[in-house]
Amino acid sequence: MKKDFKYQLYKHIIPNICIIIMLCLVGGATLNFNSVNVFTKKDIEAIYNGNKDSSYVSLMINVYWGTEYLDSILETLNTYNVKCTFFVGGQWAEKEQEYLQKIYDSGHEIGNHGYFHKDQDKLNYDGNYTEINSNHKLIKTLLNIDMNLFAPPSGAYNNSTLQVASDLGYKTIMWSKDTIDWRDKDVDLIYSRATKNVCGGDLILMHPTECTAKALPKILDYYLANNLTATTVTQTLG
Repeated sequence: MKKDFKYQLYKHIIPNICIIIMLCLVGGATLNFNSVNVFTKKDIEAIYNGNKDSSYVSLMINVYWGTEYLDSILETLNTYNVKCTFFVGGQWAEKEQEYLQKIYDSGHEIGNHGYFHKDQDKLNYDGNYTEINSNHKLIKTLLNIDMNLFAPPSGAYNNSTLQVASDLGYKTIMWSKDTIDWRDKDVDLIYSRATKNVCGGDLILMHPTECTAKALPKILDYYLANNLTATTVTQTLG
């Protein structure tokens, strides 16, 4: 009888127990893996506003062209003692190293705008990585700084863009107000878009254009008159 019991134990019960243990281990590992992926994707989001409870607003100037208007813009910012964030493209920075240094020496924040100004929503993980990291390494070499703010060219991004930016230590920055100055060469229109219903935490997108340079003093006067402080994206984020 004992012999028969042991035989049944080894033949049926113990193998079944082993199978149950293996299923639990595999199921637990799969659940853990899926949980990590879900929470990672959910937690990584683009930022469209800074601290809305503050009096800070930020002028974000994307630079990939328009070098000829930078002197006027920098002079105005200096006159008003305002610091802002310049998101620079790698191809531009490599060609205009003197102006890159001038922006940085003026105390402005430098952000990443990709290397070749590609629509990053059309790129996979590797393509996004190359665009962001290539520019990061270039600016690190030229200015010895580690940028941590990334503005996607044309505001185009996908999940891979967000993941790559996060993996490289970046926050992906969008905007709450767009002057559309690259398209509409109208000083009054640029001024209106940069000031209408503006409030603390606004991130205002600009480019170095002739009309932007002309509208900038009036825009900064408006912020001063309405107790708003124009500053860097980092400070506006809080």
